[in-house]
Amino acid sequence: MSAPSTFGLSSEARNLHWLLTNLVEEVPGILSVAVVSSDGLLLLSSDQDLPHARTSSRGGTPIDAAREAQAVRRSGPRGSVADLATVVSGVGSLTIGAARLMDFGNVKHTMVAMDEGSLFVMSISDGSLLGVHGSADADMSVIAYHMALFVGRAGHVLTPELRSELRKSLETETTSTGSTR
Repeated sequence: MSAPSTFGLSSEARNLHWLLTNLVEEVPGILSVAVVSSDGLLLLSSDQDLPHARTSSRGGTPIDAAREAQAVRRSGPRGSVADLATVVSGVGSLTIGAARLMDFGNVKHTMVAMDEGSLFVMSISDGSLLGVHGSADADMSVIAYHMALFVGRAGHVLTPELRSELRKSLETETTSTGSTR
């Protein structure tokens, strides 16, 4: 299955799709990515952009095997990326609340290291968040560095109009494919 067409999207939206695709394809250890708006809505995801996220990894790398195992465990309304978006939104809200309570300023990034993976959440702009689910053997500093590059490139273009366009394109894709991933 191939990635969805970005035909009809603005150049800014196509650029964000391209940046997200490059982030996941070029950084070892990334299993899935979600860009979430300040109100918790999924705007972009690795499932939406990456054909290899939906293909079998027979004989592939350990990262491919982890992706395949994750696909088997999928649950929620749109699968693992919907779950990731929910967690990213919740972690973002929790850390923003903690920072306000402690009067420490804005939250820049959050990292959660687990036995079998990691979660990274980074602020983009206007409350939007970039969330990355990494494998257990991922180099956390490499992922954080590439996330910061993505945020630097995407932050200035993620306007309310673009967020609305991305959300509508995601809804249209879900409706047209009949998919609930």
